[in-house]
Amino acid sequence: MDQSSKQLTGAEILIRCLHEEKVKFVFGYPGGAVLNIYDAIFQQDKFKHVLVRHEQAAIHAADAFSRSTGEVGVALVTSGPGATNAVTGIATAYMDSIPMVIISGQVPTYAIGQDAFQECDTVGITRPCVKHNFLVKDIKDIASTMKKAFYVAASGRPGPVLVDIPKDITAQLGDFEYPSTVALRSYNPVTKGHLGQIKKALKMLTEAKRPMVYSGGGVVLGDASQHLIKLVQSLGLPITSTLMGLGGYPSTDKQFLGMLGMHGTYEANMAMQECDVLLAVGARFDDRVIGNPEHFLSRPRTIIHIDIDPSSIAKRVKIDVPIVGDVKSVLADMNELVASEKPAQNTAALKDWFKEIEGWRSKNCLSFALSPELIKPQDVIQKLYQVTKGDAYITSDVGQHQMWAAQYYPFDKPRRWINSGGLGTMGVGLPYAMGVQLAHPEAQVACITGEASVQMCIQELSTCKQFNLPIKVITLNNRYMGMVRQWQEFFYGNRYSQSYMEALPDFVKLAEAYGHVGMRIENPADIEGALKEAFSPQLKERLVFMDFMTDQSENVFPMIPNGKGLSEMILAEEL
Repeated sequence: MDQSSKQLTGAEILIRCLHEEKVKFVFGYPGGAVLNIYDAIFQQDKFKHVLVRHEQAAIHAADAFSRSTGEVGVALVTSGPGATNAVTGIATAYMDSIPMVIISGQVPTYAIGQDAFQECDTVGITRPCVKHNFLVKDIKDIASTMKKAFYVAASGRPGPVLVDIPKDITAQLGDFEYPSTVALRSYNPVTKGHLGQIKKALKMLTEAKRPMVYSGGGVVLGDASQHLIKLVQSLGLPITSTLMGLGGYPSTDKQFLGMLGMHGTYEANMAMQECDVLLAVGARFDDRVIGNPEHFLSRPRTIIHIDIDPSSIAKRVKIDVPIVGDVKSVLADMNELVASEKPAQNTAALKDWFKEIEGWRSKNCLSFALSPELIKPQDVIQKLYQVTKGDAYITSDVGQHQMWAAQYYPFDKPRRWINSGGLGTMGVGLPYAMGVQLAHPEAQVACITGEASVQMCIQELSTCKQFNLPIKVITLNNRYMGMVRQWQEFFYGNRYSQSYMEALPDFVKLAEAYGHVGMRIENPADIEGALKEAFSPQLKERLVFMDFMTDQSENVFPMIPNGKGLSEMILAEEL
């Protein structure tokens, strides 16, 4: 507890709260309603403020800082348009359960509701896309509100929390005392799983003939990767992962079947559909994962679901054994039971099950044909993996390039794959890379993007220059909004309505205009050399923008059409 006899302004109290929470970075953009806060920031040196060029990028960068570290990300925006510009980033973090605290300025308390300059109902606007939000009406409430905000953001199922602070509150004088504890009567997330349910689940899993583990983003967010690896390997089970769960289990391990879902592997989707006992860990059975629920449920199976959020259990499919609790804690309990009870497994059936899985795997559904003239985007990703030795932090935007990155860059560690899964937000890639690079200054950080996505937050090249962020941008440029074009080809009779990207900038010159290194790669033979040059010691301290001119007709396979089931995939060989 920190007490001071000297009174502080509300802005100074806010800054002291951030110091108490050991915040390292605040991503933000100043404006009239937050100038008192910015003046207080100027007079401190315990955290670094990162000036972005658009409020949306501030939220995305703070989001990625959190995703890659597990800490609470912090962003600061002004009232009105500053807050509304931030909404897309807040919704992105909310959909993927990312712990963040967003501080927004507000017009003075006496002007609220008077249509004052740059006023908007920030609490009302953000209510559907935050875990919780607060409007501070008294300087005495700043410290307790901030303590609650950080606690709510990081506990239970994580998520963004917004604190809206009127300008006059930041100017008033008051005493500072930061609470040492926080208690919310209506908010007490369960962390410890029910031991009886855990024992029941383990018995079903070990007695199964066709067991399957389905891992989601909750494993990564819950720092449960090592516990998951131990359980899966000790029981010898096959495992798949959602887009958000990649890296929670080593992708190069033979028991890993690849990502599942709309663009998942044939073997992962077939095993998910045909298993008799399914263990879902920190995942939510969303539409992109299981396709048509009726088709998924047409195959009888027992489903065990572990999740910190009780509202996520049985939301889309019937669950036989629900276990509410922190995934790390529940998996640890499962591992203890395995070690102490050494349950017998149906090893003969498990062997036959893997034999069937290997049959599906033999289809080699991710194979693609190289071309001597055209750059294949999959080839770029595979060579990026080779050049970085699989040890880079990879951020991506949203579209075909995102799916190719997930399919062809195997992640063996958690928190290395940073992308927008739930909301699918174009423009996140570059600000995500900024947040990751600031969090891990010595790491290799690559942003995989497309020529459409990258333009949505391309002004952040200026932020990268100001803060000397040596990100490597890999643009898979097919001159189309690639995923839109793919859907128009498959389902709209090749009517490419507004999906062709005309009047593209010269990205090399644009990168150079911002003070960075630009490269254009048009020949497949030059891919590896260009990547090696970008990651070479000579360019280690520079942002390199690599514009790969790729095959315009390439599509992402496998693909499950809307309304179809997991076993109804379109494979490249079938077209």
